[in-house]
Amino acid sequence: MSLPPLVEPAAELTVDEVRRYSRHLIIPDVGMAGQKRLKNAKVLCVGAGGLGSPALMYLAAAGVGTLGIIDFDVVDESNLQRQIIHGQSDVGRPKAESAAATVREINPLVEVVVHNTALTTDNVMEIFSGYDLIVDGTDNFATRYMVNDAAVLLGKPYVWGSIYRFDGQASVFWAEHGPCYRCLYPEPPPPGMVPSCAEGGVLGVLCASIGSIQVNEAIKLITGIGDPLVGRLMIYDALEMKYRDVKVRKDPECVLCGKNPTVTALLDDYEAFCGAISDEAAEAVSGSTITALELKAMQDNGENIFLVDVREPNEYEIVSIPGATLIPKGEFLNGSALERLPQDKRIVLHCKSGARSAEALAIVKNAGFSDAVHVGGGVLSWVKTVDPSLPSY
Repeated sequence: MSLPPLVEPAAELTVDEVRRYSRHLIIPDVGMAGQKRLKNAKVLCVGAGGLGSPALMYLAAAGVGTLGIIDFDVVDESNLQRQIIHGQSDVGRPKAESAAATVREINPLVEVVVHNTALTTDNVMEIFSGYDLIVDGTDNFATRYMVNDAAVLLGKPYVWGSIYRFDGQASVFWAEHGPCYRCLYPEPPPPGMVPSCAEGGVLGVLCASIGSIQVNEAIKLITGIGDPLVGRLMIYDALEMKYRDVKVRKDPECVLCGKNPTVTALLDDYEAFCGAISDEAAEAVSGSTITALELKAMQDNGENIFLVDVREPNEYEIVSIPGATLIPKGEFLNGSALERLPQDKRIVLHCKSGARSAEALAIVKNAGFSDAVHVGGGVLSWVKTVDPSLPSY
């Protein structure tokens, strides 16, 4: 369905702007009026990572007048495979500042607003209120639900994207004209059910495919052209090279945008709502978490331990803690791992950051290994505090 333009046009385009955007201006559907709307638009990109990189670059090139960038992270070398807005010289630099520099280089006519901070329930409403449109490039469920809730409460549309390995999804959520994110996903998935890109990986170029679609949708909303992805979920399979879309209907019983909403303000704690780890895992790790340095001391002292790496084989090939036996988390879930655990040694579990090993620890403790522990921070902590010569990922 076509929608009215989101933004009123600016008064005029300068001679420099006419030259720069001439290929837009000669498209009848965009023309002078559409480019003036882009100039007058204020768009916030949440995240300057995989999706945020192409989104920010093409929004800048398209002539969006004001671009906001919010990201609290710093550039890591492992980002460069897909986060093309950053370069080698930016490693260690705040992502928001690095991205802003690239945007200014692409188009000095764009006003860039840098929010070098984490998006939280304390600041999201104030930050969002200064923009016409939100482009969501986040990679965790807690932030996605917070972005959705804030956008609905403020009456703002936002363009959503998601990527994992070879698969991508995109949609436009605007409660005034269609469903919101909660209509599609009323509840977050169970903890550990959906791996993050940091755990499962992502094909770098997939970011460009989905990020570009997000920009395409943003331009359509701002200028009022075409048929935006409101009420439709676009699904992309890069391996099969197939696109398909699925209708998403507004849920009349949605707790946020339905007929009788019960969520009328931001939640107090989105991390708790989404559950980084299950209640069982949280109980298991209480008093049973050691640091990487403590693990190193246990090894140096010759303690009788059995160190288990619960990551996937391809992760183990990248980097592993010396002495660790690989038993992927899936084998704990189906129970086959338990028969491989020695009864006469203390079980020590680890993964990349600690979430998967916490879930495995709950299973191990329930099986009777009461003195089992896991390594908080996992391999990342080992590389950082014990052996920085090892690669991180």
